[in-house]
Amino acid sequence: MRALSVVSAAALLLASSVSASNDPRECEVCMKVMQDVRDTLDKSAQKDKPKIEKALGEYCARDTLSARERKICYYVDPIKRDVAQPFSLGMPVDRLCKRINKSNPEICSVKFPVKTENLEKKDLTKLRVKQLKSILLDRGVECKGCVEKEEFIKMVQDTEHLAGSDEF
Repeated sequence: MRALSVVSAAALLLASSVSASNDPRECEVCMKVMQDVRDTLDKSAQKDKPKIEKALGEYCARDTLSARERKICYYVDPIKRDVAQPFSLGMPVDRLCKRINKSNPEICSVKFPVKTENLEKKDLTKLRVKQLKSILLDRGVECKGCVEKEEFIKMVQDTEHLAGSDEF
């Protein structure tokens, strides 16, 4: 009986870790930055580490980057060499970001904000509570005493005027 409970607990733990790593928003900003850098390089330059490091520097020097992309550049700048190695081997951007996340766990924590401009109440009801909490966190609002999903939806609607900024 005890062995069965240990096995079932291990299976549950494994299932939860697998589902957590399949989050489509995980490392999304890092993946965008790395893909943009890869798109600026031609095929031969994608294998040359110094050119990759230079391309990362040039990309991060742009004035048109969003606050979240600048944050990724801030994290990646000190470890350009470590990024250039797997990049030069042609590693896909999702695996590349997960690898550099091991040396700096903040990299995958940077996410784009959930777009809420044109969402109606019926669209908000389709979001998970975790996503609603994320929207409120991006707006700098804490929903104290919120327990039900409807309370989070109401708070998101009440704080719609705070949704405009992408700056930290």
